[in-house]
Amino acid sequence: MNISSAILYIAPARLDEACALLVAMPGVEIHARSDEGKVVVTIENDDTNAAAECYAALHGVPGVASVAMVYQYSDDELVTDTEEVGL
Repeated sequence: MNISSAILYIAPARLDEACALLVAMPGVEIHARSDEGKVVVTIENDDTNAAAECYAALHGVPGVASVAMVYQYSDDELVTDTEEVGL
């Protein structure tokens, strides 16, 4: 599992168009946006490679001027219920 968040700056004239494309991307969710073009997103994917590909794809969305990752969490190990309780 991979969860990350990013702040995007999008040209204000293309904000609606870009946001529509962002929410159509698998695993991408918009949490906040301003009229000035700042958009906060999270990206949730099953593995690190898919997350990296999605992050790279953010740069290709029309109107996106910059993307800055602000948080990233990755956990490749599957924890079972018995491991959690120490059995």
